[in-house]
Amino acid sequence: MRAYRVAALQMTSVPDLHKNLAQAEELIDLAVRQGAELVTLPENFSFLGDEEAKIAQAEIICQASERFLKTMAQRYQVTLIGGGYPVPAKEGKVFNTALLISPDGQELLRYEKVHLFDVNLPDGNTYQESNIVISGHLLPDVFPSKDFGMLGLSVCYDVRFPELYRHLSHQGAEVLVIPAAFTEFTGKDHWQVLLKARAIENTCYVIAPAQTGFHNSRRQSHGHAMVIDPWGIVLADAGVEQGAAIAEINPNRLAQVRRQMPSLAHRIFF
Repeated sequence: MRAYRVAALQMTSVPDLHKNLAQAEELIDLAVRQGAELVTLPENFSFLGDEEAKIAQAEIICQASERFLKTMAQRYQVTLIGGGYPVPAKEGKVFNTALLISPDGQELLRYEKVHLFDVNLPDGNTYQESNIVISGHLLPDVFPSKDFGMLGLSVCYDVRFPELYRHLSHQGAEVLVIPAAFTEFTGKDHWQVLLKARAIENTCYVIAPAQTGFHNSRRQSHGHAMVIDPWGIVLADAGVEQGAAIAEINPNRLAQVRRQMPSLAHRIFF
């Protein structure tokens, strides 16, 4: 692992595949021009809208999303993480999938979101992700990147389940990637707190690309794509506008924090 710049992109995706991919390419270009070598896209980067419409177009969205990630990685010669996007499964449902792609367009790691967002919020909005998504049944793997360190993937609602990240840190994770479309109602109170907690308790960097703004008349995302260091310090915050949170991942800083706070070595229960 060496020092490198990472970008957590922030989008306002809508129910328009081609518009979303054009927006994503603009932000990838912006991030690369600012020196990012690892670029991460938020959950639902390619489509965010009515769930019935997503299911109806799932095969098209899936193929376009994967083709886009591979093409962009090759075109800009960067490592890309995109997810989740729908991958058709059985019984008319999909997996909410995150993908890690190398600069030569090769798939390095795939993760199917395990924890599904089935929640009735006090603001009147109801989310039932399990209506169209099948939960992944495998704990996420860690990808050993020579340049970028040990990378662990997750998606959005996973961030509320610390045991998943403990598994990743036990597998050697140094950088945790959490692409999300956090609601404004929950995000204003919990988003940064949860991201900091996952960084601190696992002494890992956290990269959290995000959705922001209104996607339709009711659904609003919190924004604040972030990069957080292993001590819990926010290195970059994209605010609420479309853009990118860009910061340096530094192995010396990671080693320093783990020396100062060697809590991973003090675990009793596994």
